Amino acid sequence: MTTDVDVTERTPLVALTDIGKRYGNVRALEGVCLDVHAGDVTCVLGDNGAGKSTLIKIVAGLHRHDTGSFRIEGEEVRLSSPREALDRGIATVYQDLAVVSLMPVWRNFFLGSEPRKGAGPFKRLDVDFMRRTTREQLLRMGIDLRDVDQPIGTLSGGERQCVAIARAVYFGAKVLVLDEPTAALGVKQSGVVLKYVAAARDEGLGVVFITHNPHHAYLVGDRFVLLKRGTMAGSHTRDEITLEELTSQMAGGDELDDLRHELENRAPAGARG
Repeated sequence: MTTDVDVTERTPLVALTDIGKRYGNVRALEGVCLDVHAGDVTCVLGDNGAGKSTLIKIVAGLHRHDTGSFRIEGEEVRLSSPREALDRGIATVYQDLAVVSLMPVWRNFFLGSEPRKGAGPFKRLDVDFMRRTTREQLLRMGIDLRDVDQPIGTLSGGERQCVAIARAVYFGAKVLVLDEPTAALGVKQSGVVLKYVAAARDEGLGVVFITHNPHHAYLVGDRFVLLKRGTMAGSHTRDEITLEELTSQMAGGDELDDLRHELENRAPAGARG
C-alpha cells in the first residue's frame, strides 16, 4: 500500500518535463527535463549557447516556458516573477552577485528584508539582531568571517558566493539555483564554494548547480543533465556515469574524434609519420 509519506518522498521539489522555449524564430530550449530532489545536487552542464541561462531564467521565474510542464512539489506552475519563485522556495544566486560592495556583510545578508524594532517614529533597523544572526548563520554553514562589519567587497569571490548561499538557506529556500559559482574562481576558492554547495545539500536543500566544469560537477553532484544547443544530450545519476565518461560527453565525444581525424588528414604527410 502506498502511503502519503511515500508519495511525498518521491515527489521532486522541482520537476521540469519536456520544457521548450523560443525567442521569435530562435529555439532556446526543446524537450528539456530536470528533476530536483531534497538533499541532492543536480548538475546542469553545457558549453556557451547550450541553453543553461535560459533554463535558469525559467526556474527563477524571469521567463515563462512555452511548452512542457513545470511543477513545484507536484503542483503545475507558470511563474510570473522572481518574487513568486522566491515565495515558493526557489532562490537563485547569479554569477554576478547582486551585492552592494561598500556595505558591510550583515547589511548585504539582509538586503531588502531588513528587520526593524521599535514603533512609530522610533522604528529603526535592528542592527544588533542582523549582526548576530549573520554571524550565527555563516558559522552554521561553516563560514568563519573575521568581521561581519567589513564591506562585502573586501571578501574573496568564493566568500561572497558562500554568503549568498547562507542567506538563501536562512530565508527558507527549498531549492537553490547556482549560476556557474566557480567560473571566475581559482582552484582554492572553487574548493571553498564546492564545500558550501555540499553543506547546502546536507541542510536538505535541492541544489541546481549550473557549470561547464565536469570535474567540479562530479565532486558534489548526485544527478547530471547535459545540454547541447538547447536539447538534452544526456541525463545520468552518479552511479550511472564515471568522471571520464561525463568529461567525454561534455567535451563532445564523437565530435572530438571526428575533428581529430579531420586534422590528421589535413596535416602534411611528414607530420603524420
